[in-house]
Amino acid sequence: MIIFNSLTRQKEELVPGEDGKVGIYVCGPTVYGYIHVGNARPFVFFQVLARYLRDQGYDVTVVENITDVDDKIIDRAREEGRAPEKVSRFYSEAYIQDTGRLGLGRPDIEPRATEHIGEIIALCQKLIELDMAYETGGSVYYRVQRFPGYGKLSGQKTDQMKHLEPPREGEAKENPLDFAVWKAAKRGEPVWDSPWGPGRPGWHIECTAMSLKYLGESFDIHGGGRDLIFPHHENEVAQAEAVTGGEFVRYWMHNGMITRKEEKMSKSVGNIFLLREFLKHYDPRVLILFFAATHYRNPLEFSTTNLEEAQAQLDRLRNCYWKMHSVIEETEIVPDGEGAPSGEYLKDAIVRADKEFHAEMQDDANTAGALAALFGLVKAINEYTEEASVAGKADAELLGEARDLLTRFLRIIGIELTMADFVETGLEAELLELVEAREKARDERDYAEADAARDRIREAGYEIRDTPQGPRLVKRK
Repeated sequence: MIIFNSLTRQKEELVPGEDGKVGIYVCGPTVYGYIHVGNARPFVFFQVLARYLRDQGYDVTVVENITDVDDKIIDRAREEGRAPEKVSRFYSEAYIQDTGRLGLGRPDIEPRATEHIGEIIALCQKLIELDMAYETGGSVYYRVQRFPGYGKLSGQKTDQMKHLEPPREGEAKENPLDFAVWKAAKRGEPVWDSPWGPGRPGWHIECTAMSLKYLGESFDIHGGGRDLIFPHHENEVAQAEAVTGGEFVRYWMHNGMITRKEEKMSKSVGNIFLLREFLKHYDPRVLILFFAATHYRNPLEFSTTNLEEAQAQLDRLRNCYWKMHSVIEETEIVPDGEGAPSGEYLKDAIVRADKEFHAEMQDDANTAGALAALFGLVKAINEYTEEASVAGKADAELLGEARDLLTRFLRIIGIELTMADFVETGLEAELLELVEAREKARDERDYAEADAARDRIREAGYEIRDTPQGPRLVKRK
């Protein structure tokens, strides 16, 4: 697989470390509010990347942190009149709930900064021992100019940098570029004991400590939004490589920003669209298709037009599966294909889609190209099911092969289709409840109740058919 490495600014072949496993670290949210759609993009993309790598046989571990102690959390706590730990706990749970609704599962490890204070302090101590950091006024600062490679990720030079992190009250930094790895306690802030007195971690040291703990001194992929390249990821490199003396991360991957009217979506700008609000109006799979339709490194405009296109794609997929479902139920399935449409074009489409889908994903996880290959297969399936419906016969093996390949592609992208997708949208909840009620009644030998549920399903325009795979709903002719 070839991926674009932000460090070298070119595409490179993914070559896992000596153990052959792929470790991925993704910078998760700072939990001081509900996450917006822009925050969801790296969560979705790196889950999809992991799905593809696993499909290709790689042993993958995804670590995505939660920053639950930070200046922004403290500021929000003051605004809300609550303790910072209560604010971070509340929004951490909200983040897990909201992203959980996307149906992509969870990262393998989701460490929180406050659970790793010991590792953070030990890392700060090591930096001091190496003379790469110093204590002043109870805080510890990293000596930027002692690290010769500083700026290699962002492409900046230290003598041209304007980024400054002001010292805390009563402190004096040696150099304006130095950044805090440990912050002395201030009134109203969460604190932990340390060799330098009570205090709390700086932002950048958190991710370094957690990635080193769970993925080792050198791992494969570090990801996050493009806005994190400097100073956050630049500082992570400096901290880690100063301690280990080796390469911290082999491949850096950064996704583009979500924009609204060509302006980056962010809480500070005030142009955000909360994920939980989005999911009140759209199927979660619409968001996944919306993200997948654009290469992850490119900016993505959050617009009604783009969302409508994603909704139309989901409708095409549901319609395709409905047609396959109907053909299987309503036509004669012939194992040897005798009397069924030849489907040579479908056979060609299967081979072509398989080749093109993987070629696109192998080329820097180009989900946009992979979707194009996927929908090429959808078009061929639709043509075949229409011919099969007219002929009254379908080639079971051919249709099954096409369905299995399409299902595999969709699972990689993060799209799952259920029985609810095979019935009219307005009837979904009612029909599924009736199916469940009928099954329960049959289990309890209450055949009168089971027949009543079946009759109500018929009144809605559907038949229920029992198969070895379970009950299936079929639209009545």
